[in-house]
Amino acid sequence: MAETLTLHLTTGDVVIKLRPDLAPNHVARIVELAGEGFYDNVKFHRVIDGFMAQGGCPDGTGMGGSKKPDLAQEFNSEPHVRGVCSMARSQNPNSANSQFFICFDDATFLDRQYTAWGNVIEGMENVDALPKGEPPREPGRIVSTTVA
Repeated sequence: MAETLTLHLTTGDVVIKLRPDLAPNHVARIVELAGEGFYDNVKFHRVIDGFMAQGGCPDGTGMGGSKKPDLAQEFNSEPHVRGVCSMARSQNPNSANSQFFICFDDATFLDRQYTAWGNVIEGMENVDALPKGEPPREPGRIVSTTVA
């Protein structure tokens, strides 16, 4: 099983420790999509200073996902703090698909309502450097991904 996901961003590399112990199905989906090149050139369409950076929408609007079926939630006890990676979803708790977010700061009000699946272990300064906005005027992008 893959242990890390590296996002090669326009701002620099971000290494995420995958946590299949918390969310095995969500980690498997992220690894699968990364391996298919799904995230290549996808923008961070919603970046809120002091909160989080959201990406993974193929059309860059926040409304899209992969063609794969949505995932059943795997809510867990991992606190949503700086560097935690978690899945975005609609009002439906079982609607996570390809979109995810990385917390800039503590967002523990999200705990047990969103599926945490990883932690940034290197390059958080490159997440911090993403252009802010909903959407940003010149959004940061995932150039490519590496799974190791």
